[in-house]
Amino acid sequence: MSAPQNRRSLFLGRLPLPERNFLTNALRTETVGGVLLLIAAIAALIWANAFGDSYEAVRGFHLGPASLGLNLSLEHWAANGLLAIFFFVAGIELKRELVAGELRDPKAAALPVIAALCGMAMPAIVDLVVSGIGHGSLDGWAVPTATDIAFALAVLAVIGTSLPSALRAFLLTLAVVDDLFAILIIAVFFTSQINFLALGLAVVGLGVFYLLLRKGVRGWYVYVPLGVVIWALMENSGVHATIAGVAMGLMLRCAPREGETHSPGEHIEHLVRPLSAGLAVPLFALFSAGVAVSGDAVREVFTRPETLGVVLGLVVGKTLGIFGGTWLTARFTRARLNPDLKWPDLFAVATLAGIGFTVSLLIGELAFGDNPALAEEIKASVLLGSLIAAACATILLKLRNNKYRALLAEEERDEDQDGIPDVYEEGDPAYHLRMAAMLEAKAAEHRRLAEVASGAEPGDDGPA
Repeated sequence: MSAPQNRRSLFLGRLPLPERNFLTNALRTETVGGVLLLIAAIAALIWANAFGDSYEAVRGFHLGPASLGLNLSLEHWAANGLLAIFFFVAGIELKRELVAGELRDPKAAALPVIAALCGMAMPAIVDLVVSGIGHGSLDGWAVPTATDIAFALAVLAVIGTSLPSALRAFLLTLAVVDDLFAILIIAVFFTSQINFLALGLAVVGLGVFYLLLRKGVRGWYVYVPLGVVIWALMENSGVHATIAGVAMGLMLRCAPREGETHSPGEHIEHLVRPLSAGLAVPLFALFSAGVAVSGDAVREVFTRPETLGVVLGLVVGKTLGIFGGTWLTARFTRARLNPDLKWPDLFAVATLAGIGFTVSLLIGELAFGDNPALAEEIKASVLLGSLIAAACATILLKLRNNKYRALLAEEERDEDQDGIPDVYEEGDPAYHLRMAAMLEAKAAEHRRLAEVASGAEPGDDGPA
């Protein structure tokens, strides 16, 4: 088999340098957003448990024009409005992965897609089995299916800083595909009665948005008002309003043309991502993660079938689904694992993917909107399941941390100090000539020092 074929069949191998640089910048923003998300979730829990009445009053406060069907609570604004920004960024990420990233090659895309599908199917199966055996409601099957990439990266920022870029890319790509299927689940299974007039007008608005992009029209003052109108129409249509965000994100061009340093999609993502990671998602967590925590509440999570199914789905289902799907793909296809990595490395990342926060909370609200008490218990189960998954991933990553550190050091090594890691220049003759010159200069200096040292010895040993 030729070298290119070997390279194509290798997964979790070295990323192309542009993809690696993009991934590094994206993860930096998502990591900061994940830390803010964690802070917001803790603040919500403290607020809800210490000052429960004020918390409920604030998140239940309504504002917005009732005549336009937008007199919504702050909790609703956060879930349907702010998360539309999050899904807009997710749409751009998905489009970029499809045209310039890991998903552009069907052979390379097969692995994260299969892993994501198995990582969604297994938690749903676990939830259905547990809820069915316990004679509970089956409505929450979709709650443990989503991975929260921001929260997962926040954990990585604390304990997994030495994780090789290929594993980080696998986690990010898997989460992007995960987001896509979560969006489809919301659109298909959690759509209320449809207002076809509003939906039709929203589709027309999306058509106008697409045509303006293709005509090269520029200016935020054109697209932001149009985007708000499309979102409002989608909100009134009965289809979850976040679908508008992902649809607009997918329409952006994410492949740079000749003379462009960055495509419009990459540029807009660079501008909007901090707003999503630093404001939209943390505010959603602040108004959604506040649940009453007590000994009885925790006991209820582990004894009620609906909530136990969510916890086991996140902790067991996610891990087994992602790891099992990846292993089976490698077992029955030509794909093979990067020799520098081992299956326990992938198992640790699969465990980390069990952190399902933002989208899981959203689906929990949609699934049990007619049962507020159970909806709060489902939120508690999402928090506990994510916490357990994070703790397990912490232990596994810590056990592998020394190996990751050595891999990352090799990946980052830049002995010729030209700003490009040496692993990306191994086939460049100019790199080897630079290294030869540097080594020759060092050898000459050592020879000079050896001569000086040998010439000093007779004088030192002679009579005074």
